[in-house]
Amino acid sequence: MAQILIVILMLVAVFLDQISKYLVVIYMELEESVDIIPGIFRFTYIQNTGAAFGSFSDSRWVFMILSSVAIIAILVYIFWKKPQSKLLLSSLILIVGGGVGNMIDRVRLGYVIDFLDFCALPDLWMWVFNIADSFVVVGAGLMILWLILDMIKETKAEKAKKLAGANENNADEQGANTTLDDWSTDAKVSGEDACAQQSDTDTNGESNE
Repeated sequence: MAQILIVILMLVAVFLDQISKYLVVIYMELEESVDIIPGIFRFTYIQNTGAAFGSFSDSRWVFMILSSVAIIAILVYIFWKKPQSKLLLSSLILIVGGGVGNMIDRVRLGYVIDFLDFCALPDLWMWVFNIADSFVVVGAGLMILWLILDMIKETKAEKAKKLAGANENNADEQGANTTLDDWSTDAKVSGEDACAQQSDTDTNGESNE
């Protein structure tokens, strides 16, 4: 049941990406821009032959191969290792959904349809991207967050383990000291009893004489 849900969520991510691109192609002309929030955000329809955010446009086949290998590796990990962390699983689902969405474009069209354009800071941000890119980036961010939280968890567990070991050693030392004290006390009492008995014996001997 869990595996079926994972597949459904991946398909939903792919569907959202593909339907958004379909609507852009239907209602917009190539390189046309439509302001959504004037001066901040707009739709700009472009055809990207490279990787995410329009980078490495002359290496389409390289990124198709790398993307395919990465997607297959993640799928194998999900369905073989069955990660229990919901955060990690969510990140992998988003990465696979986004990767498959862009892969469909590359195989079917030879390019990726991009249209999300944040234009508020053109000197700092000049890339146009799509929903699949967003899924991949958010998924990668969630994975980094999971790694950080997992490292913190392991560090705390290690400290707790060391503390428990130290407390156990202290308890053992205290137990050993207590045992030695008991032995010393017993030996002292036994010695005093022996002396008392010897004294009584000597006294009785003198009385008999």
